Amino acid sequence: MQDFNIQDSLEGITEKLGGWLDSLILNLPNFLLAVIVFIIFIFIAKYIGKIFERITRKYISQDSIRLMTVKVIKAIVILIGFFIALGLLNLDKVLTSVLAGAGVVGLAIGLALQGTLNNTFSGLILSFLPELQIGDWVETNGFAGTVTEINLRNIVIKQSDNNYVVIPNSKIVEEPFKNFTRTSRSRVEVNCGVGYESDLEMVRDLTLQVIGDKFPQRGNEEVEFMYNEFGDSSINFMVRFWIDATKNRDFLVARNEAIIAIKKAYDGKDINIPFPIRTIDFSNKLSLNKNGE
Repeated sequence: MQDFNIQDSLEGITEKLGGWLDSLILNLPNFLLAVIVFIIFIFIAKYIGKIFERITRKYISQDSIRLMTVKVIKAIVILIGFFIALGLLNLDKVLTSVLAGAGVVGLAIGLALQGTLNNTFSGLILSFLPELQIGDWVETNGFAGTVTEINLRNIVIKQSDNNYVVIPNSKIVEEPFKNFTRTSRSRVEVNCGVGYESDLEMVRDLTLQVIGDKFPQRGNEEVEFMYNEFGDSSINFMVRFWIDATKNRDFLVARNEAIIAIKKAYDGKDINIPFPIRTIDFSNKLSLNKNGE
C-alpha cells in the first residue's frame, strides 16, 4: 500500500513537471517576444527623452523642470512596455493581482518611508519652483553656495570653498532660503565712524560723492548716508548703495572697494577715523612703609 502511494506521488510529480516543460516550450516564443518588446521600449524611452529634452530646451528655461519632466516621460514609456510584455505572456490576471497587492504593500512602504516620500514630494515642488533653479547662489540651512543639482531626494550646493553640501528637499521646503541670483541688483551697507571734531556735513557730502562715483546708481536708486549713533570714540554712520550682485562674493568685493575709496578720500581731507584707545597708567602711587606704619 505504501509502495503504491509513493509510485502515485512520483507519477504525479513527473506529470506536473512535464506539463510545466510543455508549457515553457509552448510559451517560449511569447517569452522571447515579451523580452524583446520590453528592451525595445527601453530604447524608445531613451530616444523620446532626448527628443523631448531638445524640444523643451527652447521653451522651458528652468533646468530642474526640464530634467524632471524628461524622467517622468521615460518612466511612463517603460511602464507601457512592461504592461505590453505581460500581455504577450498572457499574465493579465497576474498583473491584476499584483496591482491589487501593490496597494497594500505601497501603504506599508509609505508608512515606513515617510521621510523619503516627504523628500520626494518636496523635490517635485522644488523642480517647479521658479525661485530656485540650477546655477542659483542661495543661502539655506546655514549653508551658502551654487545649486548644482535638484533631484527627487535632495539638492546639492557647491560652497565657495569648493566643497559640496547635500541638503534633503524637505529642509529646503520647510526652511527659509535666500536666493542672490533672482535679483540682478542688491543693496550693500557699509558702517564707519569719524572723530567728534569732524565737520559732519562735509563728511556726509564727501562720502556720498565718493560712493556715487564708484558705484553709479540707476533709475530711482540712490546712495543713502545716515549718522546713527554717538559712539565711545566716534560718531558712527551707515552708507548704503546699489550694486550688480548675483552671489555673495559680489557683496564682499563691493564692500572692499567702498572701504578703500572712503579711506583714501578721508585721508585726502584729513578726516580722522578713530579707533578705541586704551591708556595704561604705570605710575606707582602706593608707598610701602617698612615699619608697618
